[in-house]
Amino acid sequence: MLAAFGSVLLPATADAAPRANVEVTIIADGTDLSGVVTSSRPRVCAADRTVVVFKVRGTPGGGDDQRFAMDTTDRQGGRYVWSTGTTGTEGRFYAKLKATPDCRAAISGVVRARR
Repeated sequence: MLAAFGSVLLPATADAAPRANVEVTIIADGTDLSGVVTSSRPRVCAADRTVVVFKVRGTPGGGDDQRFAMDTTDRQGGRYVWSTGTTGTEGRFYAKLKATPDCRAAISGVVRARR
């Protein structure tokens, strides 16, 4: 009985689709931070995604970075964009997306915000 149950699960696991690639960008216009989320599966991996912005403290991704802001992507002109608005804070920042069951995680490059 257990062998039959196991054989039923194997095909479903073998047919599971791999996670889609995702990219998140960040730009700084003064202290306004914004960017775009793109994916080969945009309706699943770019729409309504929560983007978390981190302020770099030391080495980017070194464990001491500060969670700074977050936004959810909105569709604008066929692209999925996010924006913190004007933060008034200078420094180095990057954006991050968590993985989902269908989508890979993503981290942007680092930008410097200046007044």
